[in-house]
Amino acid sequence: MLNKILNLYNTRRTTLAFASGTLLGLLIGLLIGWVLWPTSYYNATPEMLRWDFRDEYLVRVAQLYSREKDLQKAQERLGVVFWKKENPVQLLKETAQRRSGNDAQILTALANDLEKAPPVSRPSGLARFRPLFQICGVGLLALALAALIWALLTRLRRPKERRPASERAAAYRPVQPTRWEEETTPPALQFHTTYVLGDDHYDPSFSIEKSTGEFMGECGVGISESIGIGDPKKVTALEIWMFDKNDIRTVTKVLASEFAYHDPALQAKLAPKGDLVLAEPDAEVVLETATLLLRARVTELEYGQGQLPPNSFFQRVSLELGVWIKEGEAALSEEFPLPPTL
Repeated sequence: MLNKILNLYNTRRTTLAFASGTLLGLLIGLLIGWVLWPTSYYNATPEMLRWDFRDEYLVRVAQLYSREKDLQKAQERLGVVFWKKENPVQLLKETAQRRSGNDAQILTALANDLEKAPPVSRPSGLARFRPLFQICGVGLLALALAALIWALLTRLRRPKERRPASERAAAYRPVQPTRWEEETTPPALQFHTTYVLGDDHYDPSFSIEKSTGEFMGECGVGISESIGIGDPKKVTALEIWMFDKNDIRTVTKVLASEFAYHDPALQAKLAPKGDLVLAEPDAEVVLETATLLLRARVTELEYGQGQLPPNSFFQRVSLELGVWIKEGEAALSEEFPLPPTL
């Protein structure tokens, strides 16, 4: 089950990251907008209401004031300090004229007391911006927490295993051609290359040239597929390729780990890249074009150990590549001459 989840993440990483990021952003937005800092209205006054609702509100405030006799609370309920166009005292008197009985009396009493009361000062600018300061403070705390978590993860993260440049160069080198089984002549060119876990940019290529220096093509090995998550890459398949200038195409086959070779999902994913060959000691990958023949032989194979399934990724793979130039290549070149170069 864990392996299927890891494979799904590895093959759908971009889609999952986009979907999870969108969902997380939506949830955070709803949390902020509806729970932490919901929309709130302030500094509203009765003068903003329709006249009939405004009259009812003023009567209600006057009724409460007649019972409580708390002028400061009545001023807060009326929002006296925030009135802009009209005068609250004048509006109370006008409303009292439209009313009768007890409503008119309590409205007039409230208007008279407000008129005699000292003016109310507006809140300071600092008080008005207090919610903004609170939001900024919470944001800074969140950034500080994120930075702390990132620093801890960076410290705990195991550093990548990097091989010295001299060792990497030695892993991709031409060697003296030797005779191969089933071949009557040694290869025209022979190369040795080794992949080691941690070489995430493994992609050696070798130029195929005749003894005269004429360029015939190119061959190489590269990472075809990895599984799991995290660094370094857990390479489960390598692709071996060859380009023939006289064939104007690149042929490729995939050297697959035992796990990838038998896993239907990975088989389907790797199939478009070329035929699969099971990686095992002395296994051979053969590529053939119009004028070139390449045989890649596994000379060393070691699987990595970890939480992934057994034999699912390479710890070390060494390959010997032999290239033969077919007889009759010159005639083929004459029959299909290359266009002149400028």
